Amino acid sequence: MKDTGEKRFDMLAKPKKQAWYLKPVAWAIALPTAWAHGLKVNKVNMAGLKPPYILLCTHHSFIDFSVTTAAIFPHSANYVVAIDGFIKRESLLRNVGCICKRKFTNDIVLVRQIEHSLKVNKTICAIYPEARYCIDGTTSLLPESLGKMCKVMKHPIVVLNMHGDHLQQPVWNLTKRKIKLMADMTQIVTAEEIGSLTVAEINDRIQKAFEYDEYRYLKESGQRLVSPKRAEGLHRVLYQCPHCLTESQMDSQGDRLICGHCGKTWIMSDQGDLNALEGQTEFVRIKDWYEWERANVRKQIEDGTYRFEDDVHVDSLPNAKGYIRLGTGKLVHDLNGYHLWGTFDGEEFRLEKEPLSLYSVHIEYDYLGKGADCIDLSTLEDTYYLYPVHAKNVVTKLHFATEELFKVVQAQKKAK
Repeated sequence: MKDTGEKRFDMLAKPKKQAWYLKPVAWAIALPTAWAHGLKVNKVNMAGLKPPYILLCTHHSFIDFSVTTAAIFPHSANYVVAIDGFIKRESLLRNVGCICKRKFTNDIVLVRQIEHSLKVNKTICAIYPEARYCIDGTTSLLPESLGKMCKVMKHPIVVLNMHGDHLQQPVWNLTKRKIKLMADMTQIVTAEEIGSLTVAEINDRIQKAFEYDEYRYLKESGQRLVSPKRAEGLHRVLYQCPHCLTESQMDSQGDRLICGHCGKTWIMSDQGDLNALEGQTEFVRIKDWYEWERANVRKQIEDGTYRFEDDVHVDSLPNAKGYIRLGTGKLVHDLNGYHLWGTFDGEEFRLEKEPLSLYSVHIEYDYLGKGADCIDLSTLEDTYYLYPVHAKNVVTKLHFATEELFKVVQAQKKAK
């Protein structure tokens, strides 16, 4: 691990209860935003339930935080937030009750912080276990450890399943759309049940409560994507052409998705459907195209042919002060996991991530408006943001490969 000389973020500081004087500020920001989108919260099995409890939230876009605040009003919460959310505002976020997390790390400290939130602060602990905004508008992979953590805490479990947040501002297109929002807030495990349920049973309840499909919600709610630029950025998600099978040559403009290799074009309707301008429409639904890409990556892994290699610009985020550019290194992702190495300021650097150490990985499109996509890998003390230098439109494939490689190796291990 590279020692930048910077003081590391203090992950051990106990989460604070939200400062009383900041509650009106949080409400003043969040509630009008939620109301402006006509938010309706459908509460199920919530009668009589008061904090403390675990609140597991689906994760779609930045507006999620406003929806969550509105859903639990007038109560406050401790929120688990990624390290980059603390940049330049650590004091503020600590005082509004945020708990820092480095994404996709096995972090026993976080478990203790959640326990402190519930048992000492006696408040709601809000967690976004998908750990990133959803990409295709459907549920992302959830960690198996989630049920175990919830059982250990011995508190009620509530799921906040949000609808419309992804449509309002998908991670691949930050143009805001006028979409009415809805959320289902359901107590899925009561205090009386938590002791008798197995971890598998708890995970099963969580998984079922987390099921969502944003484009199905769009149709069922009778809404439309009126944005003329509704397809822009979608090529970052649908990176492989189903007509000529070429990868990383897709592009998008306005309401169109175009293959730069064969020229085939698809138009995205205001219902979120895809239709080929000419010839066969291979996939009408974004989800089906997305899962087809995943299956192709899975086959490469099973065939032993999967491999990614490129130079990467490496940024470090040891604390909340901001990013530190270390230099340019080499990133390889293959059947043995991630391998990152380089020489920064005369010091050799190496980071290895075995397949079973990552059930998924965090990716960003056009991160911070830099025009470049990135992937980040974390240790318990630092997070490294990696920007491919030569390869373009590859981070979605890396995300597929991380998840499918984890599944393959895990299955092999269980079979032994």
